[in-house]
Amino acid sequence: MSTATAPAAALSSAASAAGLTLSSIEPGTDFAGQPTTRATLALASDPSKILTLELSEAFDAADPRFTTEFTTFFTEAAERLRSPRPDVYLTLHGLPLSFGNFAWPFHASTSGADTFVVHGDIHLADGRDTQLHAKIAAALTQTFAETLVSREQPFAEGFIYNAVRKTLDQGQLELVKSGNRQPVPVTTRYYSVWKKRFSFNDTNEQQRHDYLAAKVFWLSHILGGGAPVWIADPRDAQYLNTTADELRATAKQLASEGFIALDGDRATATDALRSAEPKYRAEVEEALAFIKPTFNEDMRAGHTNM
Repeated sequence: MSTATAPAAALSSAASAAGLTLSSIEPGTDFAGQPTTRATLALASDPSKILTLELSEAFDAADPRFTTEFTTFFTEAAERLRSPRPDVYLTLHGLPLSFGNFAWPFHASTSGADTFVVHGDIHLADGRDTQLHAKIAAALTQTFAETLVSREQPFAEGFIYNAVRKTLDQGQLELVKSGNRQPVPVTTRYYSVWKKRFSFNDTNEQQRHDYLAAKVFWLSHILGGGAPVWIADPRDAQYLNTTADELRATAKQLASEGFIALDGDRATATDALRSAEPKYRAEVEEALAFIKPTFNEDMRAGHTNM
């Protein structure tokens, strides 16, 4: 059995249970040139919606220890693929971001640091061709890595995306039209060993209310052509330090206020929400201003006592 086809049965079984089909599997190489297995999975109900999964060649996808994680990963992925833009995630400051080109799996740092790194890109996805983006180098500390079940994509993608969002929330990443790769440190500060869970942003009910409204505005109205979006994504729940059930409750409140039309766990924008475009555009500009580096103008002009 070739290295490319070895995990096919295990992946196909887990994917099928989630409503996905394994459309191809082939050998690949990671950032460091090490062999990988690259699988392409498609949504069974819409084969145009695909997910790329890349695993280390030595990783045993059939190991029973990983069954639960694979089931969760594929089940959540299938739900996202039913949304019009499964690649887009929102930040608390209102920036819709497209995540892509993440070169899984992690590779050891080439700079001599004691970390594991994964590279990727984020792009501002506001429906306009701004070309604003950031090249990402998410670095996982050795200490944090030891707490993980695995460093492979299905086990790490969610918290890496949330760490990128959190770093933007803190104003420590800049969206530019060109530039070097920017670091995203991923440390144990994001994980409670005692509680066995990740922690990114403590949010209140109002913040979650505003977040979900903005998510439906951007992902359904602006980017999705009015198609419904998933409002109970566990990645959002993790990012907001809440639960999927609390997000559902918040969505019901938004529906009662007339901002969204709700059908189960999927929502579209109403006229009331669509009419708020100036507000959401202004939030994007404010967020971009917040993450833009500022300089001491006196020092720039040479007026310094140093």
